[in-house]
Amino acid sequence: MRSSGSGKSGGRGNYRGAGNDRDQKQGQGRPRKPRPEERRYDVGPGATKDGPKSGRGGAARGGAKGGPKQPQQGGRGRTAPARSREYEARAEERNRERYAGKKDIKLPKTFPGAEQEGERLQKVLARAGYGSRRACEELIEQARVEVNGEIVLEQGRRVDPEKDEVKVDGLTVATQSYQFFSLNKPAGVVSTMEDPEGRQCLGDYVTNRETRLFHVGRLDTETEGVILLTNHGELAHRLTHPRYGVKKTYLAAIVGPIPRDLGKRLKDGIQLEDGYARADHFRVVEQTGKNYLVEVTLHEGRKHIVRRMLAEAGFPVDKLVRTAFGPITLGDQKSGWLRRLSNTEVGMLMKEVDL
Repeated sequence: MRSSGSGKSGGRGNYRGAGNDRDQKQGQGRPRKPRPEERRYDVGPGATKDGPKSGRGGAARGGAKGGPKQPQQGGRGRTAPARSREYEARAEERNRERYAGKKDIKLPKTFPGAEQEGERLQKVLARAGYGSRRACEELIEQARVEVNGEIVLEQGRRVDPEKDEVKVDGLTVATQSYQFFSLNKPAGVVSTMEDPEGRQCLGDYVTNRETRLFHVGRLDTETEGVILLTNHGELAHRLTHPRYGVKKTYLAAIVGPIPRDLGKRLKDGIQLEDGYARADHFRVVEQTGKNYLVEVTLHEGRKHIVRRMLAEAGFPVDKLVRTAFGPITLGDQKSGWLRRLSNTEVGMLMKEVDL
């Protein structure tokens, strides 16, 4: 009779027994993973080896499935005890005492010369419309820029736009927020910025501007041509003051024939009710039969001065156009068009009146 450990009926039990060769090989390697029926649960109070009594399992409280890990007892995984509020308060007080006596740290300047006043010259020139900052640096390199009468050769020069005089090629730069315009005034427009009677005026051509502009001098309502608009009060004052003698040029349409000495008479002076009026220049521009187009230049600014002079000489004016105000010419600017003056033109105007 065979023993209970032999035969096919006991083979399965012998295979899983403690003395089986395969079990011995597994014991030499990593720990054997328990089978499902051999797993133990350690959840909740009152748990036994037979299974959980309450709670959701160890994985829910920590471990690979998520949740905070439970502190291990002893060894390297041991956690430090929680600090009391008194301890934290004393530590914070010690830190305050440690840093209380230290002065505020001053940060370094972001660029050399930051403590200087004013603006960089190339920035001022660029804002005035002389091109990019690099283009303005090239103007300085070419010795074309001067500040307060001294040519600037080094980059990074600082200026005060409110006080310093800046020139490019000998012409003054408008470094402040000034605006300069030329309007080709049509006939029938009143030379005022506002008109209480509702007539068309200069202000109708300069709406939506950032600053308030005013006109330099006046033109008769029926006279066309160049009239300047700006917010530079001193420049406007000097351009119209007789002391500076800024010349204005007009084209007048008259009916002839005219004598040869008309120009000489105008230059010598025409007696008017408010004194003599003299022309600086006179010439005939065009003649078509008895119709003449003559050019008259003078530096006076009295009311209706050109019309009154020619009428006193015996030649009433049919049409009058101002073609130039100092260095600013009408050119091909259309009637009713407003244009911004270039930096060169502004510089020439300022040079005209010693600004």
